[in-house]
Amino acid sequence: MATVSIADLHKSFGNTRAVDGLTVDIADGEFFVILGPSGAGKTTTLKSVAGLVDIDAGAVHIGGNDVTRVEPYHRNVAMAFESYALYPQKTVAQNLASPLKSGRTGRYTEAQRAERIDQVTSTLGINHLQQRLPRELSNGQRQRVALGRVLVRPADVYLLDEPLSHLDAKLRAAMRAELKQLGAMSNTTTIYVTHDYQEALALGDRIAVMRDGRLVQIGTPEEIWRTPADTFVAKALGQPEINLLDGVVDDGRIRLGDGNFEVPVPAGATCGRGDRVRVGLRPCDIEAGVDTGERRGRVLLAERLGRNVELTVDIGGAQLIVLSSGRDGIGERDDVALTVAESDVHLFAVGDGDTPRLARTDRASELEAAQ
Repeated sequence: MATVSIADLHKSFGNTRAVDGLTVDIADGEFFVILGPSGAGKTTTLKSVAGLVDIDAGAVHIGGNDVTRVEPYHRNVAMAFESYALYPQKTVAQNLASPLKSGRTGRYTEAQRAERIDQVTSTLGINHLQQRLPRELSNGQRQRVALGRVLVRPADVYLLDEPLSHLDAKLRAAMRAELKQLGAMSNTTTIYVTHDYQEALALGDRIAVMRDGRLVQIGTPEEIWRTPADTFVAKALGQPEINLLDGVVDDGRIRLGDGNFEVPVPAGATCGRGDRVRVGLRPCDIEAGVDTGERRGRVLLAERLGRNVELTVDIGGAQLIVLSSGRDGIGERDDVALTVAESDVHLFAVGDGDTPRLARTDRASELEAAQ
């Protein structure tokens, strides 16, 4: 186990800045997730820690030691790539034994290697596949072997580059649960790269949201979900995506659409009457009920999505996506009443592109921290 410290990291490929001044400290034993879209610089950051790319500027420390110019071989990290990277001519057991035959791990005897391979394959549920070749395995089984190659080797840091991206949704969910258990069992510092917000929320002790080579926000899953730093972070988490609507503040309320639908101004928000703001409302936080006389919106489309029904609601020229339980009998062309709790209203500045979260007064921040 070891801490990881990245200071002012820069890396460019030609005219493209892959990583631009990234700085972060990762605690000993922490499961740290880097979340972002393709091209955000996630994999380059991971490879910089592993020593697989030569950085242009900055420093990388592992366990308090400066490894910026140290060869990957001597950094004592284990990395799983997005592709399975298995030896096709070797069995599962032989693939898993490879990391134990070189470097610091080369001191293991044959019996010790076999014991460690048995431990890892049993944990991953692939013990019965040890004598099979990769071509005889399913995608999910190959992915487990690839993870096993990382876990079988004692290392200071595990580096996992989108290890579940090639799996179907059901298998990804199962592997997320397994990774969560493995992280708790190994207590090894782990940096996990993904574009999937569900993986980030489920696995991370902390999440770093990355965009265009820079870190936009770092926090716990709860902090990232409840207080996104800007509209980019807000849109990065949640499916369906958060609703973003412009509105006008008026006597403690914010009028949206044609003004027929209003939401409360969060306590301590630094905005006053007549101010224009951008309101973020997560579909799961909006409650839709049968209209009781004071119409708030009309359902344009209702789509069944498993346990929930996704409603597209017109609120007078603007549209909201709302998640309904489906047990309330609401369907297309129905008039509905919509309500949102004050704590679920996110306020951002108006403007083009991604805009920052509006600041709150010190007193409001204190009250929120005390809860």
